[in-house]
Amino acid sequence: MEQDQTPYEALQHAVSEAGSQSALARICSVSQTAVWKWIQSSKRLPAEYVLRVEAATGVSRHHLRPDIYPVDLPPASSRFVGIDRFAAARANGVDRRGSRVSLEMSSKTKRVAL
Repeated sequence: MEQDQTPYEALQHAVSEAGSQSALARICSVSQTAVWKWIQSSKRLPAEYVLRVEAATGVSRHHLRPDIYPVDLPPASSRFVGIDRFAAARANGVDRRGSRVSLEMSSKTKRVAL
């Protein structure tokens, strides 16, 4: 199944995998008319039936309702690409060498209005 399918196309694919609207209705314990209304009116599967339909048809929940089940993000890189590693230490009053630093404002520091 394509990655860029709309929820409507995924619902149609689920009906196809189930065999018919009636078969999908049995999976969801609703009437065939309800399935017809989903296809004709709302164009998407109601949230309470997504997991049942995924289990029965193999159509991904991410395709059926991407608003509720977004596609998982790829795993994070093992390489650190965040803030400077000494920022937390400086915020706690410790410099790179592990020495304590004064966070007091000296009398020589000019006060500037922000």
